Amino acid sequence: MNKTITTLAAAVADIADGATVMVGGFGGSGAPIELIHALIDRFVRTGGPKDLTIVNNNAGNGHVGLAAMIEAGMVKKLICSFPRSADPRVFTEKYLAGEIVLELVPQGTLAERIRAGGAGIPAFYTPTSYGTELAKGKRVAEFDGRPYVQERWLKADFALVKAHVGDPHGNLTYNKVARNFNPLMCMAARETIAQVSKIAPLGGIDPEHVVTPGIFVRKVVEVPEPQQEELLNRAGASYP
Repeated sequence: MNKTITTLAAAVADIADGATVMVGGFGGSGAPIELIHALIDRFVRTGGPKDLTIVNNNAGNGHVGLAAMIEAGMVKKLICSFPRSADPRVFTEKYLAGEIVLELVPQGTLAERIRAGGAGIPAFYTPTSYGTELAKGKRVAEFDGRPYVQERWLKADFALVKAHVGDPHGNLTYNKVARNFNPLMCMAARETIAQVSKIAPLGGIDPEHVVTPGIFVRKVVEVPEPQQEELLNRAGASYP
């Protein structure tokens, strides 16, 4: 039951070529920078994992975190809502060169597809995207006189998330808006890897404060002073 992992490298060691990986975060808030960089380190050392499908709210910024993963050539496909964010130059260059595939999903639909994956709901209907290119090829049905587009669930092999406090059983709390996509992704992935600022002893988290129960988490690694994407970009950082 002890899900504590001592190193970031060990935490991401099982992610294989071709995996679908959900990456938490809303911009830099709740983004697991250290886990992403550990995965890049492994790629630099071994050449893998590669050909990844990444599910994230955006396409990364600058040259750190998700953007650095894309820049390294690890990502084959990106499923996201905002490919044009503050500084998406890396994704833009790769996309225009035909080196990465984009599946554009409205933000609310993205969140609900992930939630549906975790809840075991294979499809649902939403009015969002009806009459646009995003609805092309999708089933449409009418409810109460209004057309709705069918959307499929999203599931993943792995989820990389950032939480605030965890315990050895994998129970997680989050720091304010860092919750964003992270709890949903924990439920929709076969294996969740969480970086936390602190690992509390068993019983150290009030059960009423637990947001993600440990049943949804496979590994927990402590990162006492996690980096923030925005601060790294303001400093002109580049990884690796």
